[in-house]
Amino acid sequence: MKLNPQQAPLYGDCVLTVQLTEERELVDDVVFFLLFVGSTSKHLTSTRKVNSATLETITPGHDCCERVKVSLCASKKDSCVVVAEEDFDYIQDEAYDSAQFLAANAGNQQALIFARFLEKSRPSTGDATVLDERITLAFQHLSLPSGWSVLGTDPCIKDGHLQETLMHFAARLGLCQLAQFLLKQPDGRTALTIYNSEGATPLSLALERGFLKLHHLFTEYGILCFTVYFLCLI
Repeated sequence: MKLNPQQAPLYGDCVLTVQLTEERELVDDVVFFLLFVGSTSKHLTSTRKVNSATLETITPGHDCCERVKVSLCASKKDSCVVVAEEDFDYIQDEAYDSAQFLAANAGNQQALIFARFLEKSRPSTGDATVLDERITLAFQHLSLPSGWSVLGTDPCIKDGHLQETLMHFAARLGLCQLAQFLLKQPDGRTALTIYNSEGATPLSLALERGFLKLHHLFTEYGILCFTVYFLCLI
């Protein structure tokens, strides 16, 4: 059995191809699945048959960087056997590093300034889409501490001070998926009303940079927040 690729980021969610050796072929009435066994966690995934010697699956997320054992199991009626085994590595990629950094520094003004440098070398549309997807997956995989907030822990941010936020970061680069994730987190909607030192909100930044889909998302959430607030006053 050969796995391709032979590694995946901690948040998983990438296509994994299983190529069998020539002497083994897939039988139609047999169900194949993969068992990932690490030091503290196990994951079981179903597979899709591509051809007579190839299977595909989506890699599951994992709890730490390590080499795990992947077993290809065949199930038929009441029996289940291990067909083959191979090693597989879970790694921490740049998207995961970025998500960890952003989560740990929510509200840290010095740390969030680096977003402006990224803006100067803004990735192409295709690269930005991949970045958006991967960094959001990484954020979803993180174990955020109790009490974590999009605005960080500094109470001054909520008191009208001009501050850069994670939502400004998403708006600068047009990261729509990340913005959707942040909007569902504590203080996510409040972040839409925060002005930075340039007098810009995430909504105005998205419009200024031509990210119309993101601007529409922010506008919808802004209207929803106003509606909920108004109903609470009735």
